[in-house]
Amino acid sequence: MEYDFDAKLFDELKERYNNVTSLLEEECRKAGRAPQDVTLVGVSKVFPVSYAEAAFVAGLKDLGENRVQELVPKIERMNELELKPNWHLIGTLQKNKVKYIIGRTHLIHSVDSIELASEISKRSETAGIVSDILLQGNISGEESKHGFTKEGLKEALGKTNEMAGIRVRGLMTMAPIQTYEGEARGVFSETREVFESLKGEIKDPSLWDTLSMGMSQDYPWAVAEGSTMIRIGTAIFGDRKSYNA
Repeated sequence: MEYDFDAKLFDELKERYNNVTSLLEEECRKAGRAPQDVTLVGVSKVFPVSYAEAAFVAGLKDLGENRVQELVPKIERMNELELKPNWHLIGTLQKNKVKYIIGRTHLIHSVDSIELASEISKRSETAGIVSDILLQGNISGEESKHGFTKEGLKEALGKTNEMAGIRVRGLMTMAPIQTYEGEARGVFSETREVFESLKGEIKDPSLWDTLSMGMSQDYPWAVAEGSTMIRIGTAIFGDRKSYNA
């Protein structure tokens, strides 16, 4: 099978991936956690499919995209190459784009409204499947961020619990850009508290197992506060601003 990446790109991505893995293991050790309890999702947004291919072959089994229009062609090309990562949709999802990703994602992280959850559920039922999702919480309260308020998450969970085409697995959040190291930790701590408080609201508490928080610049504090899934782009794929497609 001939892939779309060359040896140089593979070596670069493998080195970055191994570095992130080693740092993640160290952060887990410091937090008293097992490395296998935290899933590393590599986010290849903006970069071409060759980067996703190389990262997967290097060992990264979970890949995420922000936009449906990038996710779908990458899925299709990697299917042609018989490469089968777990695909995550982590960016804002519009209702009219849901139909393109039903049955193609391992997890949808960014469900930020009841209307979106309902659309995913209906499309999933029609397709004869159940889609795993996370509710996006805007715990920091930033106007620029999507998601349910801290107070609104309980009501949202109550409504999504009744939708037959989805399984709500937990929460996703984004912290504000840090102005000093560790600034994000308070948001992560608060999100974990909300996550734990909502476990009793879910139909099957054993399915309430995913807390997606932490990116390249702040994941050590997310791991310290109980994140089970971190979303890493720059630290693995490089600086998007310097990449010219």
